[in-house]
Amino acid sequence: MKFFALIWSNLKRKKLRTALTLLSILVAFVLYALLCTIKEALTGGVAMAGADRLVVRHKVSLIMTLPLSYGRRMETVPGVSSAVHFTWFNGIYQNKPKDFFASFPTLPEQFLAIYPEYLLPEDQKQAWLRTRTGAIVGRSLINRFKWKIGDHVPLVSPIWPRKGDGAWDFEIVGIYDGAKKGTDTSGFYFRYDYFDEGRSFGEGLVGWYGVQVKDPSRAGEIAKAIDSEFANSPYETKAEPEGAFMQGFAQQIGDIGTILIAILSAVFFTILLVSGNTMAQAVRERTEELGVLKALGFTNERVLALVLAESCLIAAVGGLAGLGLAWLIISRGSPVPAMLPVFYLPHRYVYIGVALVFVLGLVAGILPAIRAMRLQIAVALRRNA
Repeated sequence: MKFFALIWSNLKRKKLRTALTLLSILVAFVLYALLCTIKEALTGGVAMAGADRLVVRHKVSLIMTLPLSYGRRMETVPGVSSAVHFTWFNGIYQNKPKDFFASFPTLPEQFLAIYPEYLLPEDQKQAWLRTRTGAIVGRSLINRFKWKIGDHVPLVSPIWPRKGDGAWDFEIVGIYDGAKKGTDTSGFYFRYDYFDEGRSFGEGLVGWYGVQVKDPSRAGEIAKAIDSEFANSPYETKAEPEGAFMQGFAQQIGDIGTILIAILSAVFFTILLVSGNTMAQAVRERTEELGVLKALGFTNERVLALVLAESCLIAAVGGLAGLGLAWLIISRGSPVPAMLPVFYLPHRYVYIGVALVFVLGLVAGILPAIRAMRLQIAVALRRNA
């Protein structure tokens, strides 16, 4: 640290060049953090998926329905603990297409038992069981629309119109939170009996099933048994572990991991060239000064360390500032909550980002530092004589 003033004065020598390099690094790490956040939002459901749960849908497509009676038959399959069904409702609030969100009719008791990651106070659970038009709403959705318990929420569904063409009316009776950070709390769940009696068509049909198995190690075997149960029927099924279902759903958008790596590789390669060029120019401009330092007794190793420290410092200032700025942006919440309901930067990406900051500094500065280390005193002083 005793040479910090010398290092800092070298960076201030060309203020515009240093500022532009810092800005480039800052933008690169803001982009890194935002891309990691988007990746987590699109694929985080895979990590949160229950190992003891299966998703059972129509064999042809998720948009095709299954009979309500399938739930009881699934529970008779050896190894199945219980089953609960869901139907995509696509509720739209205040008749504004942009104000849509994930909403599902389901069975309250079975749903809360099979999905323990959703935390609902007992009194609110009982209120949901008592209230036919009751709905429970995730914390992030509550924050999005500023609702509270007791509010009546009219929803319109372009998929499931209500008899009489009126809006569906729901009373918010509970607010659920996630047991872990990253749990999606943007859902709107209501009672299936109210939905089934009120819709204008499709009575007795559901979208898909969530099935809890007794032994997670037998999930694949049980999935095959469920599909065999409904083989050659008008409604054949495809059962798969919840994690595999989430992964397949995310990959409909594309291979997020590969896309992320490709973008970040291009960005960091460009920033590496910019930073490396900055350090190379700085060393060339200070050839005589480096010769003087060596003449005063600075060893080759110390000169090497000074140049590397300068490179790491400029990378650290720009990179850490970029990560900090991205953190502030992300903490404000999702810019498109309907598309990215889970929006946060996991700590592991922050740690990776900090490591990348110093790797960038070392890689960008290593060649100029080696050049400075090998510089001979006589050559350095004669060159500027």
